[in-house]
Amino acid sequence: MSASKEQRSVSENRTAAPHKVIIDSDTGADDASALILAAKSKNIEILGATVLVGNVDLEQSTQNALTALEIAGCGAPVYKGSAERYAGKKIEAFSVFGSDGMGDADLIHPTGKAQDKDAIDFILETVDKYPGEVEIVALGPATNVARAIERDPETMKKVKTIWSMGTAGLGPGNASPVAEFNVYGDAEAYKVMLDSGIPVTIVGLDMCGGAAMWTDADFEELEKTNGIGRFVSASFSKIREFYASNGSAGAVMNCDAVAMMCVTDPDFIRETIPCHGSCITDRGETYGQVIFYRKGFTYDVVKNDFDYNVTLVGDVKKEEYFRRFLKAIRS
Repeated sequence: MSASKEQRSVSENRTAAPHKVIIDSDTGADDASALILAAKSKNIEILGATVLVGNVDLEQSTQNALTALEIAGCGAPVYKGSAERYAGKKIEAFSVFGSDGMGDADLIHPTGKAQDKDAIDFILETVDKYPGEVEIVALGPATNVARAIERDPETMKKVKTIWSMGTAGLGPGNASPVAEFNVYGDAEAYKVMLDSGIPVTIVGLDMCGGAAMWTDADFEELEKTNGIGRFVSASFSKIREFYASNGSAGAVMNCDAVAMMCVTDPDFIRETIPCHGSCITDRGETYGQVIFYRKGFTYDVVKNDFDYNVTLVGDVKKEEYFRRFLKAIRS
């Protein structure tokens, strides 16, 4: 077989068998952009979107997810999940994306409704239906995932992989100097996920800075693109104000769509690092920090004989991120 025919065969096979994905989110503007990216990708089959409290409360998260999928022309079902932390305590919603998580720009008017089935039931039934095929893309706190593991750990072992937008990676945090927002939102749940034995690929905050940040010029281009671009741009209006007030005017992070692009575009990833990930759940200054012990690295004191439960994304093509996103929403 010639190289061109082989490449065409591989391409056709990919088109015929897209990734079967469940997207789990606490839907703020960044989650919504990731949902849209997935909906516009030919490599993704969204089996369903599960939602939870985090950036916003459960009802608002649901409405935001429904709207984002509708804007993208996607009819994937939406299921309500956790309104409390894994340990049973109430999660206080907090958002830098506005009170509705979507820029307070009057964007959220879905025509559809969430399904009656609970998100955890949906996750378990879907994983059991497609053993070894389902990828969970976790864009918010890991509460729904941890509850599914607790309820039926054997079924959850049939998950192909969990993609997590979480942790600070190998850089600083945003919820605290060492902890990232999603992990900090429910560190106990994140620990359950890491310790479950399910393959986990982590995209941390350090993949979202520098050349991956969206500039004022990028948002202007989004607004000129189409209705999807204008929707995404408007949804980021409040976080752009937040960045400006925090001394970082001119560019913002959009981490959830970075994580989603690692799923939709495997060649977007430049480097991965096998690690042991350990989540700190002790209440104190380091709560929510995830410590990564790199496979093959010799530490001075700590014996590096862990199970390597995490694939940490160590580098992505940050300079291509916005252009790839723009191309996707134009498709």
